[in-house]
Amino acid sequence: MGGKQEGDNRHPGPPLIAAALPQAFTELQAKVIDTQQKVKLADIQIEQLSKTKKHAHLTDTEVMMLVDETRMYEGVGRMFILQSKGVIHNQLLEKQRVAEEKIKELEQKKSYLERSVKEAEDNIREMLMARRAQ
Repeated sequence: MGGKQEGDNRHPGPPLIAAALPQAFTELQAKVIDTQQKVKLADIQIEQLSKTKKHAHLTDTEVMMLVDETRMYEGVGRMFILQSKGVIHNQLLEKQRVAEEKIKELEQKKSYLERSVKEAEDNIREMLMARRAQ
């Protein structure tokens, strides 16, 4: 008589789990949405860096066709500084290299974020299946 009463089918575990499911589900949904936005941002940044890299490459191609004595100017703020062809060429190569490194970093970050979204979506599916099984 000190234990369970007959007909009392309540267990301390399931009600706690049932109460925690909606909150966990909401948190996972928020995480998925946030991570998807970060993936979109990474895509935008990769696109911008690709454009920067391509612009630097095309500019360098044009610069290299000019004779070595051509006067070239580098834009610095609101002024221009006379630079040699070699300096301009090196700056453009460096700009391409930096853009390529940043693109690789962003692609790695994007890959990680996509895996994170997939894991969260899998967790949501598992929660829904567990909920249906109850």
